[in-house]
Amino acid sequence: MRRSDREVTDDALIEAILMQATVCRLAMCDEGWPYVVPLNFGYQDKRLFFHTAERGRKLDILTRNDRVCFEVDSEHKILESSAACGWSMRFASVIGFGRARLIDDPAYKREALDIIMRHYSDRLYTYPDDILTKTAIIRVDIESMTGKRKS
Repeated sequence: MRRSDREVTDDALIEAILMQATVCRLAMCDEGWPYVVPLNFGYQDKRLFFHTAERGRKLDILTRNDRVCFEVDSEHKILESSAACGWSMRFASVIGFGRARLIDDPAYKREALDIIMRHYSDRLYTYPDDILTKTAIIRVDIESMTGKRKS
């Protein structure tokens, strides 16, 4: 990382940034071209969870290439200046790499959906079987991640 003064190396702080973020951008490689999608997500035990339709471009790509990159950010605030080049931004972000897997087991799908929902709400939810069968769950096993923060 070029700006080591902004690097976050503490795993607990990196996880705190992940937990504050509301959107995760998942990057994939589609036949040599980058493809990035913003997604709702859940995080637990060095794994990200996403829900999506049972068919679509994301799943097509991931069946061919399971390597992904992800990015989350939070704590945004524009820092104004009287000079154009003096403007800046306060932020916290995490970028990581991992491998995506599709979850087929209905019980594990429910568990993954619980992890996603806990990211946004303290309520408990149920998932009707007909909806569950139409929902794909992507699990990303994180291999590495780094954090960055400008206060």
